[in-house]
Amino acid sequence: MGKDEYLPLFETRVARGRIVYLVYAVSVMIGICAVFVYRATHLPAAAQAGRWAWMGLFMAEVWFTLYWLITQSVRWTPIYRYTFKDRLSQRYEKVLPKVDILVCTADHTVEPPIIVVNTILSLMAYDYPTHNLSVYLSDDGGSEFTFYALLEASRFSKYWLPFSKKFKIEPRSPSAYFSTVCQPLDDPVMAQERSSIKTLYEDMKKRIDDATRLGHIPEQVREEHKGFQEWDWVSSKYDHPTILQILIDGRDPKAVDIEQEALPTLVYLAREKRPQYHHNFKAGALNALLRVSSRISNGPVILNVDCDMYSNNSESLRDALCFLMDEEQSRRIAFVQFPQNFYNLTKNDVYSSSLRVISEVELPGLDANGGPLYIGTGCFHKRIVLCGRKYSKDEKIDWSLENHTKVEESTRVLEETCKILASCTYEENTEWGKEMGLMYGCPVEDVMTGLAIQCRGWRSVGFNPVRKGFLGLAPTTLLQTLVQHQRWSEGDLQIFLSKYCPLIYGRGKIPLKHQISYCCYLLWAPNCLATLYYVVVPSLCIHRGISLFPKLSSPWVLPFVYVILAKYGYSLGEFLCCEGTFQEWWNDQRMWVFKRTTSYLFAFTNTILKLLGFAKAGFALTAKVADEDVSLRYEQEIMEFGAPSPMLNILATISLANLFSFVGALKIVIMDSQLIVLDLLALQILLCGLVVLINLPVYEGLFFRKDKGRMPTSIVYQSVIIAVVAHIVALY
Repeated sequence: MGKDEYLPLFETRVARGRIVYLVYAVSVMIGICAVFVYRATHLPAAAQAGRWAWMGLFMAEVWFTLYWLITQSVRWTPIYRYTFKDRLSQRYEKVLPKVDILVCTADHTVEPPIIVVNTILSLMAYDYPTHNLSVYLSDDGGSEFTFYALLEASRFSKYWLPFSKKFKIEPRSPSAYFSTVCQPLDDPVMAQERSSIKTLYEDMKKRIDDATRLGHIPEQVREEHKGFQEWDWVSSKYDHPTILQILIDGRDPKAVDIEQEALPTLVYLAREKRPQYHHNFKAGALNALLRVSSRISNGPVILNVDCDMYSNNSESLRDALCFLMDEEQSRRIAFVQFPQNFYNLTKNDVYSSSLRVISEVELPGLDANGGPLYIGTGCFHKRIVLCGRKYSKDEKIDWSLENHTKVEESTRVLEETCKILASCTYEENTEWGKEMGLMYGCPVEDVMTGLAIQCRGWRSVGFNPVRKGFLGLAPTTLLQTLVQHQRWSEGDLQIFLSKYCPLIYGRGKIPLKHQISYCCYLLWAPNCLATLYYVVVPSLCIHRGISLFPKLSSPWVLPFVYVILAKYGYSLGEFLCCEGTFQEWWNDQRMWVFKRTTSYLFAFTNTILKLLGFAKAGFALTAKVADEDVSLRYEQEIMEFGAPSPMLNILATISLANLFSFVGALKIVIMDSQLIVLDLLALQILLCGLVVLINLPVYEGLFFRKDKGRMPTSIVYQSVIIAVVAHIVALY
């Protein structure tokens, strides 16, 4: 193809109307500067009460300003990507690369096998040549129930794949399709086939759920496949040899569906686990899959997906290839990151509303600064990059040669020869976990791996299609959400305080604005200190009449009011522009406070303790299953507290401390008619009142609810005592 005939496979457009944001940001910065002038010129005298409280509040405001400036790096010049899949088909249809899809699960009790099955089936049903598609499941729980579920999925796929492609249905997760798409009334043929397929799916689901619930796989089933014999050597999920079974061998002429079309390769892997060897959590599982897949199918393109995140768009694979295969623009692109979206979010979700803005607003800004972070799921990689290749100006992949690798061994021989690749000792004295594959030593190994790839000269792109590429399962309780964010923020802070800090490791390798973009997320945890100070100290100072803000009658109140109104007004506008609601935005403000005062606090504390050698690394799975009562309250948008936790103790104590202060302030102003107090403490009372308003669900959980999702009784007593003691101490 001549240079003049070149047509790009994707294009990039810069967002319009950024002058509005520029005016907003500059005006807010001017307001912040005025606040600092006030703080510097009105510092209480050394002997005056409240001097230290004032200085502490000033330091908190300095941190908020610094962090706000950092976050501006991902909002200045957002860009949007658009693909041309028709050009991809015209140019590359005969030489489309092999794609290896890597899926990880870790515990069948937390991540139910039926959820894994739906993810696998949705990926197998991609709109893509099946002989070039291979799906690998890593089961770090080594569960025969997960293996059994995958075996059932391999059989059901013979019916599901032809049905999906014949009628071009979306989504291609059976569970999602049958629960969200109505019975077709205008197509009797499709209606009949849909009914029969649904029956087959429900029968399969019942067999899987029954086996999991009873803790036993029927002997008849065990005798049907040799793979179950592998569990005769399993001592526990932490002590067993490698289990590797090729359930569908795409090379086998007999591996076809009911329409006699070839099926994708499907492989089950439970890597070797021994108590004396550290298994490096999800990163170790993915690296084992990388090696095994390179031996079996060796696809030049890798897709990494979490077990609870099904494909919602059968063409997302072709979208990704538009970015990875463009002759002129793709040489430097290492991976394509799709945003994280969830299928179970309620209209005004009480826990995960902020993800809407991250997907719609922050991802395009990250993309403009050098590329989004690798977030561990919904990401398409070039295999050579993930395995350690550095970028070179001469880098060029000849896709027509990539699919010529052939494996001659039989299925059984291939299974045995690949087991060594997933053994505990294979990585000893190698670069795996350092320069090859996903990096070890951090709870967010994906973010650190993406940074290392970009520092080797590569770039990434983000893509957020109208029909979302992937949909996952969001946490359905408050505690699940807080624990998840603790893990993320803890890992992010560990990166910032390590040699991989982007300001150090990325110096001279990635642009400064890209380094700063990383800091938006790596500095989540330190926000806890300033936030805790702001929601606790001003309210406790009300009882002693200590003013930490300008009087209501003073002109200095204007910059404070403007900064507050402008920041939160613009934030609300963003939510509404992203098709959110006011209630959704308000829920996000609540979770902003909750995460900063609990998740980030524990993450910050744990990170410091680990640096001092007082704590060890761990990995907490987020549960993917909830009982019916919890699910019902989640759908009704009722906040779930339930189990005791130190995080809930903190939330309850902060909420009560502010409630006591707010009630006391109202008593003084209204009942005692001391309007001078209102003039002196207006902003403090307003701040205290906002904290009370944010915590309304907490008060309901503490005192008014009778269901199992209420605050535990022990927390009620403890928080009341601590809040009362805090007020007594503040009075003296």
